[in-house]
Amino acid sequence: MPVDFLGKVTVNQNHREAMADVRDMYMAHAALRREFSLLPQLVRDVAPGDAKRAEIVGAHTDLLCNVLHLHHEGEDLLLWPRLVERGGEEAAAIVPTMEAQHHAIEEAHAAVVALLPQWRRTGHGSDRLADALEHLRAVLIEHMATEETHILPLAQRYVTAAEWMELGEHGMAKTPKKQAPLIFGLAMYEGDPEVIKAVLGHAPLPARLLMPIIGPRLFAAHAKRVHGTATPPRLGANAN
Repeated sequence: MPVDFLGKVTVNQNHREAMADVRDMYMAHAALRREFSLLPQLVRDVAPGDAKRAEIVGAHTDLLCNVLHLHHEGEDLLLWPRLVERGGEEAAAIVPTMEAQHHAIEEAHAAVVALLPQWRRTGHGSDRLADALEHLRAVLIEHMATEETHILPLAQRYVTAAEWMELGEHGMAKTPKKQAPLIFGLAMYEGDPEVIKAVLGHAPLPARLLMPIIGPRLFAAHAKRVHGTATPPRLGANAN
């Protein structure tokens, strides 16, 4: 059941409808902070011309870029309009900032995506790609901090639990099914067990039973290939 930051049930008093449980956003942000913070050095560490290693790191980069794009696409389509419609002056004051930050992130994202294919094939040009990733990380970290401070409290008050779930459903609908367990394992790595349980509570029974086992195993194997360890550094939800 959705709760506020103090652990209390949040309910729309007019309609007795449960409101958004935003704790899953902190879990998603922790994963994005960690992986995008580690990416620039991963790229720089690839020896010039090591196409095999560049493909491994490049595929990981591509996965993260796709996750980020779908995550923000869902907010653009499903979150900002609802907050503007319902959140009054408070939402009107902050949503344009969020939209501008999304635009800056998309520009930085596009720069990375443009450089990535050739680097994956050749292993040459690591510094240029790493610099682009550094910029993407910087604008992303700023955006997520602003979102956590200003947007998530608004979402708790003005977005229903059912509407909030649509954000995750939007991303999963456009994610290849074979990637979904890995992506969830990536998010689970620093996730609060109670939040993980709440998220899986809406999933079909097989996913509820299997994802807590399969997700972490897939991420551990993936992290071993990408980071050289099954336990990459945990940066936490509020790292900057």
